[in-house]
Amino acid sequence: MKASYVIIGAGISGCSIAYNLAKKGVKDIIVVEKHYLTAGATGRCGAGVRQQWGTEMNCRLAKASIDFFSIAKDELGYQGDIEFKQEGYLIVAVNEEEDKQFAKNVILQNSLGIPSRKITKEEAKEIVPHLNTDVILSATFCPTDGHLNPFTMTDAYYQAAKRLGVTFLFREEVKSIVVKNDKIEKVITTNHEIHTSNVINAAGGYAKEIGDMVNVAIPVYAERHEILVTEPVEKIQGPMVMSFGMNIYCQQVPHGSFLMGRSNPFEKPSHNIESSWQFLDEMAKTVCTLLPPIGNLRVIRQWAGSYNMSPDRQPIIGTTDLPGFYVACGFSGHGFMFAPMTGLLLSEIILGEPLTIDITDLHIDRFKTARDIVIEKSVV
Repeated sequence: MKASYVIIGAGISGCSIAYNLAKKGVKDIIVVEKHYLTAGATGRCGAGVRQQWGTEMNCRLAKASIDFFSIAKDELGYQGDIEFKQEGYLIVAVNEEEDKQFAKNVILQNSLGIPSRKITKEEAKEIVPHLNTDVILSATFCPTDGHLNPFTMTDAYYQAAKRLGVTFLFREEVKSIVVKNDKIEKVITTNHEIHTSNVINAAGGYAKEIGDMVNVAIPVYAERHEILVTEPVEKIQGPMVMSFGMNIYCQQVPHGSFLMGRSNPFEKPSHNIESSWQFLDEMAKTVCTLLPPIGNLRVIRQWAGSYNMSPDRQPIIGTTDLPGFYVACGFSGHGFMFAPMTGLLLSEIILGEPLTIDITDLHIDRFKTARDIVIEKSVV
């Protein structure tokens, strides 16, 4: 087989990259996925999309992606429902440090056209009446943040890419990438040898391993994050409620269930995606404290997935020292919400086009220089 570009990973990032390249007229694109569509982080994510970030790059990527999501169904010609609803994110401050930082974050966000605002805890309770304001100091709210179905949104990209001629190879694992004289020659999978000089690493939690195949050191690692979902009930909550200090995000999805997750500060890097009783215990305590009525609901199931963590909690997008080897990884749990711009910007980089957003600061080389690294703190 021959390909102009081989994309490794059929999560939403890989599908978005494939679609954007194909839309620009690139032929012979092959996407290789060792499992199935959305098998990795995409299909295990929290389904939230937000613009309230603490770094300029994340804010810009998120805002432009939200703009795309609002037209995605028509733009991609999708017949299904991507369940895009903009009922906001309510992010609560639980200590003085967060309260001050959130004020700075809102100034940054507003300067970039994001309509977030700093509000009192009384105003927060008007937005989410069952919020326990005894444990918070203040909050921020952005009405254009919201929810998106990761399965149907990815399917929309997948279907659109296929219509443009992209080939998808599912249940096929990349075993090695042959490089000679500093040039990619072929990708060897469980079933094929694909001759190509261009490989795009969109492998999510396995991005580092793919980089190792070509001796490109990518400073990322996989980390387990867990989520649970409750029985569906009548609608009582519009926005996602999030607390960095209390380590929780919780939203009521369109069919009525509450979906919530948290990180584990003691989690060690690994590809472990097993569920734990410790998560269930801590999650229950936290949600009952912050959103007490939700404690009355029954848990239906829980699961885990991998965040692909970067040193500064911002993505790594662009070229590498190996010609023809591109990366889109290190999203630190937020690749789903950045996917439209990941696909567009990487296609522009690959084809040498002017960038819609200057993402020089997201190049992998930032970790090699003495340049100050800006760490994104707005991560659960």
